[in-house]
Amino acid sequence: MYPRLSLMTILLVLTLPLLYETSWIDMASVGIIGAKAGVIKPLDDGAATGRLQKRVDTDTDVCNRWAGQSALVNGTIYYYGGHSTTESGQMNDTWSNDFFTVDLTESWDISSPTIKGLPRPSGPPAVANGFLWHSYDSLYLYGGIVSDKPVAIPEPYTLWEYQIQTGNWIEHSNPKTSQGNNSQPGNQPVQRTGEGAGVSIPELGRGYYFAGHLDAYTTPGWSIQTPRIYLKSLLEFTYPGQSHDGVESLAGGKTAGSGGVWRNVTQGGIQDQNKFPSRADGVLVHVPGFGAQGILLSIAGGQEKSYSQMNLIDVYDIATSTWYKQSTSGTAPGIRVNPCAVAASAPDGSSTNIYMYGGQNLIPYGQQTQYDDMWVLTVPSFTWVEVDTDGQSVPPARVGASCSIWDGQMVVVGGYTGPDLSCESGFYVFSLKDLKWQNNFNALSGGNFQNQQPSQEKDPAGLSGSYGYEVPGSVQSVIGGNSLGGATITAPAQTVTEGPLATGKAITYTVTDSNGAISTQTGTSFSGDTNNGGGGPNIGAIVAGVVAGCFAVLAAYLGFCAWVYRRQLALYKNHVAMAQRAAAGAPHEKSSFLPSSTNGSSQPTGKGTSITDQSSGIGAASTRLTATNSNDVVPRLPAGVLPPAGGNSSVNSSNDDLLVGQEPSFVGVLLNPRRSLRVINRD
Repeated sequence: MYPRLSLMTILLVLTLPLLYETSWIDMASVGIIGAKAGVIKPLDDGAATGRLQKRVDTDTDVCNRWAGQSALVNGTIYYYGGHSTTESGQMNDTWSNDFFTVDLTESWDISSPTIKGLPRPSGPPAVANGFLWHSYDSLYLYGGIVSDKPVAIPEPYTLWEYQIQTGNWIEHSNPKTSQGNNSQPGNQPVQRTGEGAGVSIPELGRGYYFAGHLDAYTTPGWSIQTPRIYLKSLLEFTYPGQSHDGVESLAGGKTAGSGGVWRNVTQGGIQDQNKFPSRADGVLVHVPGFGAQGILLSIAGGQEKSYSQMNLIDVYDIATSTWYKQSTSGTAPGIRVNPCAVAASAPDGSSTNIYMYGGQNLIPYGQQTQYDDMWVLTVPSFTWVEVDTDGQSVPPARVGASCSIWDGQMVVVGGYTGPDLSCESGFYVFSLKDLKWQNNFNALSGGNFQNQQPSQEKDPAGLSGSYGYEVPGSVQSVIGGNSLGGATITAPAQTVTEGPLATGKAITYTVTDSNGAISTQTGTSFSGDTNNGGGGPNIGAIVAGVVAGCFAVLAAYLGFCAWVYRRQLALYKNHVAMAQRAAAGAPHEKSSFLPSSTNGSSQPTGKGTSITDQSSGIGAASTRLTATNSNDVVPRLPAGVLPPAGGNSSVNSSNDDLLVGQEPSFVGVLLNPRRSLRVINRD
């Protein structure tokens, strides 16, 4: 009996594991006992379970790619999905779930970038025109549209998280919104939207996705005959483990759970007004400062028949969840959709310069025009500056490219260039400080994990990727200052009346050179109406300088007069005291203000001693006294008569005395300082 039990036990031990993995007659995708649940892990080439197809590494050798989702974390670009082709002119089967990295910690040539294919995940969908939010250790895939050639049916939205350290994809299903400031009611299912504008702010622990649209390729059950709906909502995602006072479920310092917390902002200021239009295919850029948590700028985009003008920018105050509008100056770029943009901070933070590249104009319909131009929107001046790239090796015009900033350089990945262009590498690099396209990416030594300016490394709000960046000359000519900052225009050139740009300011830093000397300082704020971004004189700064100079001269003059007055008053009091002692003293008391002859005789240096009668006023000489004693004694003075002012004055200079018995005043010194100087200098 015991041998039989032992044999049955051995058979069960060997058979049960197989029951978890075996598909019977290839008709079931799970074992008869059940499926093992857990995260999706990278599989080796030979690893496959049941009917799950083997996940292979992404092929990085493609013809073209565009409209993917990308994120830059600690010197590595992560690129997911989008469109990719294997041959020129390919129009079908372009959607993919390709997943690869680009290394920015090493230098490389644009013809052979340092890229690495990662395993294509089996869970996350193949989408384009979504966004890849990032914290410092995870990526979060949101939104996007599914294939239209061939037609794919979208499924209800699920948040997919990629853990960078482990390489695992984790599914967070059935996400719902929470109520908060200026938001819709909570507990609403999070829907997938496409072709919106996204931005990650890892220092705040949040990601944002603005506007976009809903249609048959984003939403389950949506008929292909039903027109798409354009949006103007701002979807906010608070990362796991982060707090947010603007969300009710996180009030009191609570932190988000493993699936994060969602808030759909729809009522922020002008957001629900007609002058705030719905749109898609724009860009969203974060600028530190001004508000308590910085601001977001919505640039470009539009609908099928109307497009966002570039001379009026929508500005979102993160701390108050409120939208405002801000006019720009300078010649603005033409309308466009799907450009890409990055933001670079001046070393001292006095300006944040937003570089916008490419995009396309959809008007007239069916005759799309791609752009190859580069523009700078310098903030807080809000002035557009067109970059002169004549004579450079400019990449072909494109739309739907991915742009990242690291070591002060813009790295461009992919982009749709039209049906006529042959295959290309799809990697380009632009020097943001030199304003030149270059043939390689130059990795710089130094810098922290956020790649911030050295002066900003102690502040988490300092912009990532700005290490090595300097303000180019064409931008300096508009906002003043130098390559390290010191902008003299520190407010919008077009007057702002409300919002964070009216009440706040940029976060500025002190920049020191290698020997510790201060190299920059922030200039004086300027605000005025102007319609151009030229390099003319800064009238506000000139006026402020003149006024400050006048005050400095006045302060110096008042200080000088105060010094003269104190000296003159001291002399006066001293002489009064000596005169009183002389009047009350012995007949032969020596004088401290009449000179003695060199031979000891009593003869004065002049013909006589003339003392002016004080009672008759300044300049009166009604009474004359003559020294009659030959032993250098002072004759008694009549009551009310004071001696000459200078203790070292000769007797015959008493007619020029400027005190003449009257106490000096500060006003008198102010009105005639030369008289007072003669008194104290003669003494």
